[in-house]
Amino acid sequence: MALVCHRIDSFVMRPYDRPSENSQKCRHSKGKLKPEMSTPHIEAKPGDYASTVLMPGDPLRAKHIAEHFLDDVRQVNGVRNMLGYTGTFNGTPISVQGSGMGIPSMQIYATELINEFAVKRIIRIGSCGALGDELNLGDLVIAMAAGTDSNVNRTRLGGRDFPAVADWGLLKAVADQAVITGVEARIGSVFTSDYFYEPEGQPPGQTTFEVLERYGFLAVEMEAAGLYGVAAEHGAAALTVATVSDQIKRGEKMSAEDRQTSFSTMIDLVLGALHPD
Repeated sequence: MALVCHRIDSFVMRPYDRPSENSQKCRHSKGKLKPEMSTPHIEAKPGDYASTVLMPGDPLRAKHIAEHFLDDVRQVNGVRNMLGYTGTFNGTPISVQGSGMGIPSMQIYATELINEFAVKRIIRIGSCGALGDELNLGDLVIAMAAGTDSNVNRTRLGGRDFPAVADWGLLKAVADQAVITGVEARIGSVFTSDYFYEPEGQPPGQTTFEVLERYGFLAVEMEAAGLYGVAAEHGAAALTVATVSDQIKRGEKMSAEDRQTSFSTMIDLVLGALHPD
């Protein structure tokens, strides 16, 4: 079942107000700043990333966000053209780093950001394909949980199932901001797939998309479950907010240019939730 955003009045401390016990452990062990100059995939120096990082899949979208939403911007990564930037929003440092497509790429960057650069919060801001008729191009989905056809999280738990869920504090902050600003957003489960194109050889009957819709999934994307697994493993907070770029039932799609530059509502929502005026 999907939820439409309604403000939750009970007090929940946001994760960026006070580190959780897990994040404190991460800061002083795996998450501490290390003296190494870079990783195989990130050329930044210790301290170059803020504790909060927005992660679009497309590095050109990271560039667009840095140039149009942040102040005092400087580029901190360009390895493999997977661009990363740090700037400020309302005077508070924040970074944006491309993740690439799919769980393997997301896991590499998220793991290195947390373990090597002391990042505490990662918010994936990306695109998704809507499964049901109620979602249209440009609508927002806040992923409270993510199913997947990948085995990465089962591998983490030695073959056991893993509940890939978002950080409650981050989810609540964004949901509350949606109510405050009048932005319509659907909260529910997404499905993280290893396949952009559904492979042939599926069993007869319902398509994968039909089965997912029947089980209440709002949309399909390619990174959230992996990000939530990395965050759980390494003691960080994570959330996925996605803009509908494809309406699967109706065959509607955003252009490639729109995918890079037209997600302003989502970006404003997330930045406002993290750093309100």
